[in-house]
Amino acid sequence: MPQKIPSRIKGIRKKTEKMEQETDVLIDTAKTQEELDKIRTEYLGRNGLLTRLLKSVPQLPLKYRPEAGGLVNTFKRKLEQNLRNKRDVLRKEKEQKELKIDITMPGISPELGSIHPVNQIMRRISQIFMNLGFKTVEGPEIETDYYNFTALNIPEGHPSRETFHTFYLDSGELLRSQTSPVQVRVMEKEKPPLRIIAPGRVFRPDATDASHSFMFHQVEGLVVDKNITFADLKGTLSVFVREMFGEKTRMRFRPHFFPFTEPSAEVDISCIICGGNGCRVCSFKGWLEILGAGLVDPNVFGTVKYDPEIWRGFAFGMGVERIAMLKYSITDIRLFFENDVRFLRQF
Repeated sequence: MPQKIPSRIKGIRKKTEKMEQETDVLIDTAKTQEELDKIRTEYLGRNGLLTRLLKSVPQLPLKYRPEAGGLVNTFKRKLEQNLRNKRDVLRKEKEQKELKIDITMPGISPELGSIHPVNQIMRRISQIFMNLGFKTVEGPEIETDYYNFTALNIPEGHPSRETFHTFYLDSGELLRSQTSPVQVRVMEKEKPPLRIIAPGRVFRPDATDASHSFMFHQVEGLVVDKNITFADLKGTLSVFVREMFGEKTRMRFRPHFFPFTEPSAEVDISCIICGGNGCRVCSFKGWLEILGAGLVDPNVFGTVKYDPEIWRGFAFGMGVERIAMLKYSITDIRLFFENDVRFLRQF
């Protein structure tokens, strides 16, 4: 018996060498992942050739087991590595076939998009006021009657509350007709001084035409502090007008009425097309209306529990599409929403 043991070790060595030669050929000639899986099962599966050989090692005398086990495990690690390497090669070959890239063909330049003109103008407006120390805030587009009207000093029976001026929902809420409710919400939560702008979408049931849309964008602003005067409002808007339309653009105020500001004014700029000389764009008046503004009505401060004897403020609001139409000489607001690539590509 002692003389048979070395021959059994020699037999294991011969078997591993034979399997190594066989698997090298099989792996090298394999063309698919399925063929590799078959090789793995045949040699490394539960009843595979190499698995059975490994199970025979414990049958040897204890002194010969390390040598026999080393032979089998070394081959096993090598076989597993060869299978992994071949798998990576097959995967890369498959990816190349799927890509089907002809490197001799000229490249295709991707068509790049651009920011929508309305968003460009809204960002520009916001940036100008942020440079003046304003903070941007947002609020819900579905509002309550209180925030959209009552808190803004708009009384019962006011025309803006009628269904032909406001979208009402079955729940009793409404689609905000202005971004002013955001100002009220901020004043309820924060103490003055405040300096905020509120950009966003608003909704009004207007008949759609060249200058009206049932959905458009606004940017409204609010400043609350001590000793605020109309001069502060005028100075702030003067900076905005110069930054948006150019240093030579003039500005004027016309008396107007808004329920939430007193005194109130409409703000015009000299026509950016004719320079104020008169043309078809400005109806030969030389001026273009751009926004409304005024000092915050004390009743609004009373609603949010600001003492009007201490705090004063001004507010303003503008239609973003209106500014964009003037800036880019666009004559029809519907162009912004028709999604015509021929129009949008210009921006």
